[in-house]
Amino acid sequence: MRLHKLTLTAFGPFGASQEVDFDALSSAGIFLLHGPTGAGKTSVLDAVCYGLYGAVPGARQSPGTSLRSDHAPLDRPTEVCLELTVGGRRLEVTRRPAQPRPKKRGGGFTTEKAQSLLREHDPEHGWKALSRSHQEIGEEIGGLIGMSRDQFCQVVLLPQGDFARFLRADAEARGKLLGRLFDTRRFAAVEERLADLRRAAEARVRTADEQILALAQRIAQAAGPAADEEAPPEERPGEPGLAEGVLQWAALARSGARERLDIARCVLAAAEGRNASARQAFEAERELARLQQRYEETRRRAAGLEARRAERDRCHDQLTRARKADLVAPALELREETGRAHRTAVATRERSRAGLPPELAEAGPEQLAGMERRLRAELGALDAARRAERRSGEIDAERAGLERQSRSDDDTIHEAAQWLAEWDAAHRSLRDRIETAQDAATRAEQLAGRLDPARRRLEAARRRDALGAQEETAAAALTAARERAVDAHERWLTLREQRLRGIAAELAGQLVDGVACTVCGSAEHPAPARAEDGHVDRATEEAALAAHQRADRARAQAESELGVLRERLAGARAEAAEPQDDAGATGPRDRTAAGVAELRSVVDRLTREHAEAHRVAAGTHAAREALAAAEREHAGRLDDRQQAERRAAARTSQREALDREQSALKAELVKARGASASVAEHAALLERRAVLLADAADALRAEQDAAERLKEADGRLADAAFRAGFDTPQAAAAKLLDDTAQRELQHRIDAWQTEAATVADRLAEEDARSAADRPAAEPDAAQAAYDLSVEALRDGAAAHAAAQERGTELGRLSRLAEDEVRALGPLRQEYERVARLAGLTAGTSADNERKMRLEAYVLAARLEQVAAAATARLQRMSSGRYTLVHSDERSGGRRAGLGLHVVDSWTGRERDTATLSGGETFFASLALALGLADVVTDEAGGVRLDTLFIDEGFGSLDDQTLDEVLDVLDSLRERDRSVGIVSHVADLRRRIPAQLEVVKERQGSAVVHRAAGTLSG
Repeated sequence: MRLHKLTLTAFGPFGASQEVDFDALSSAGIFLLHGPTGAGKTSVLDAVCYGLYGAVPGARQSPGTSLRSDHAPLDRPTEVCLELTVGGRRLEVTRRPAQPRPKKRGGGFTTEKAQSLLREHDPEHGWKALSRSHQEIGEEIGGLIGMSRDQFCQVVLLPQGDFARFLRADAEARGKLLGRLFDTRRFAAVEERLADLRRAAEARVRTADEQILALAQRIAQAAGPAADEEAPPEERPGEPGLAEGVLQWAALARSGARERLDIARCVLAAAEGRNASARQAFEAERELARLQQRYEETRRRAAGLEARRAERDRCHDQLTRARKADLVAPALELREETGRAHRTAVATRERSRAGLPPELAEAGPEQLAGMERRLRAELGALDAARRAERRSGEIDAERAGLERQSRSDDDTIHEAAQWLAEWDAAHRSLRDRIETAQDAATRAEQLAGRLDPARRRLEAARRRDALGAQEETAAAALTAARERAVDAHERWLTLREQRLRGIAAELAGQLVDGVACTVCGSAEHPAPARAEDGHVDRATEEAALAAHQRADRARAQAESELGVLRERLAGARAEAAEPQDDAGATGPRDRTAAGVAELRSVVDRLTREHAEAHRVAAGTHAAREALAAAEREHAGRLDDRQQAERRAAARTSQREALDREQSALKAELVKARGASASVAEHAALLERRAVLLADAADALRAEQDAAERLKEADGRLADAAFRAGFDTPQAAAAKLLDDTAQRELQHRIDAWQTEAATVADRLAEEDARSAADRPAAEPDAAQAAYDLSVEALRDGAAAHAAAQERGTELGRLSRLAEDEVRALGPLRQEYERVARLAGLTAGTSADNERKMRLEAYVLAARLEQVAAAATARLQRMSSGRYTLVHSDERSGGRRAGLGLHVVDSWTGRERDTATLSGGETFFASLALALGLADVVTDEAGGVRLDTLFIDEGFGSLDDQTLDEVLDVLDSLRERDRSVGIVSHVADLRRRIPAQLEVVKERQGSAVVHRAAGTLSG
């Protein structure tokens, strides 16, 4: 990673825009960054860190602090722009922090969000934007550099006093710093992961033990009193031996349960024998009580029968007379039915006579029937008149239809006449429409032929303008390339001339005592030439020649690119200047350079005209279809008019025939209607009179028949009552009972007889009579004895079932416990393996002799690499006196692994770094920082760090040590590195010519570049 340029605006103490040219500063290898206290030296380094990571180092990024300069005006935004090369790519990062700015409308301020921009330089196309996302830019820069912000601040921006503290720090503090730099979180994560696995495995083992203990508790509950004979296991969950103890204790519980089951089985057998004897005695006593009670009940029922005998005789007599009256019932029903029929017939006769004329009120049925027949004959004679009346109505309907047809044909003839009167104009309009569409089609083709060339001219004009701008840029680039080529050539010639002037010194540098000189041939060299100030060596000349050749190639490339652009521009101009006809031109236009706006106007006009012509031409088919449809309608109108005229002539003769037929029918109908309004009305009147006569005759006949049937029914009723033994029909009717009453009387009689038979049978039973002669039974005492035996049997059965269930449950729970113990085996093995690994990585295991955690072990290896890399530089700085070594010994009660000692070659003793003096501590810290930078760079994937900064500490060195330190820093140039030293030491300003001075002023700080004999700001 190499820094090229840093631009700060309104950042920290810098109120205005300041530019730091790292390329100029780095050309000398070592440059000095100095200035008064508080001027902003560290702010320059903060700006570098902010440009890369969007944050400044350490506490300067704490909440409440602001990066904006208090010296900057309100309208000048805070901005940092850093240009660098990393990973072979030249990038430019621009960042603006969140900052207040004046509102665009109204007064006050608003907070503007933080902004970022990442650009990359392409040698062919220049700068191109890559991203504006904070996250994407951070990931891109972090991936290229390969270090986090903390690593960058420790490795590149070697901070004030941090490594001195690192030298004197204890193992824990060193571990924190190294952990941040080398990102050993993955090893700490391994420790934590193993600890989590150990806790998880321990939890699974404990859970399994708890399940086994839960089964033990259930076994204790299931075993009951047997569990008290042996104490349960005392081990806790997680302790070894718990599972075996539970299995042994469960076996003892099962043995005790089996003994109690045998005892319960014997007790149950004895209770069953006593219960059988008590049940037999109870059943015998209960049977005796039943027989005694049955005999006593039979005697009570016999006495009750004798008390109900009189009621039984009354019911029997009532039922006998009702059954005799049933013989008269059919005659009574017939008399009632004929009486109702006679009354109905008399009422019907009176209603029918009410509708007859007074002279027919006393007429007989034969007279009424004769008058009906005469009316029916007159109705038959009216059939012909009905047909004539219907035909007359039909003729009226036909004449109305002829009138409607006449009006419809008149409308058709009138409408056809109007339409045909407009036919010629419509026909001409449709013809004109077709011709217009055809002309539009021809014009659309012509416009299409003009539109494509116009569009090509427009595109050529656009290319011409773009290429014109590119030609100007390329011409400027060619001029600059030519100037650079001339400058490079002149520099090469100047350096070559200087080298030739000092060639003697260069040849003298190759002389070796005893070896002949290549110029004079002498083996002695008494006074070899000395190189003067500003001597140019061969490498410098070759570098200038290479720069000259590169500049010349760049010039040739620029000339080639400009020639290609001019050829393309000439082609575009020729194509854009081709003659083109537009709508208002009378001839071809000259080959002039028309403007893009003018050509766009022509193209837009032609496009509109072509679209309009195409739209009109698209209606050709529709116009032709409309003409064909109109011609078809014209022929149809002519035909409709002719048909209507022919139908009108035919209707005239048809109307005359109907009039003649109607006159004849009217004379016939007047005669047939009589006084009625119509034949149908006259026929309806005759029909009503005939129906009245027929109904009256039928009613009179029905009344006479009903009277005969009533008389016959009275005779039959008197005869039936006499034969049944009743004096009058009314007496027989009084004794009638319905079926329900007779069934009720019969049920009473049957019930009494059934009860009498049952009592007689039960009185004849021998066992009941013998039981009645015995002493009274005592079933309650026998019941109590039986209940006691049942309760004893129930208790014995419950005890046996409980013992049997206890044994079954103990067997099941024991099998479950055995399954859990078998499942626990792999879990405990896994726990022991994981616990052994977790203890080893955590440093708590006996196998870990030095009690070092895994992360500390890795950091110790890294610290050992850092000490080896730092020793190479420390020996040069201390003239070979000091060597840094890593120590893994324990100090006090702390763990070992991160000790750091210094070996003094003068004494041969190894001692703690805290015993070094101030100057020794500084150059030891510097060597450690440089060694750490090398190791972290290799750890980060070998990213090259071409620019380093060292902040303060040089004031503690004497002149000789300072020279040695600067020699070490100067040796970094061998790896093409540049080192920036931040210091107040005045002697460094004399020793280091390349300087960046930070000047503190009232309106804000500023930077000034100083080189050997030059000054720039």
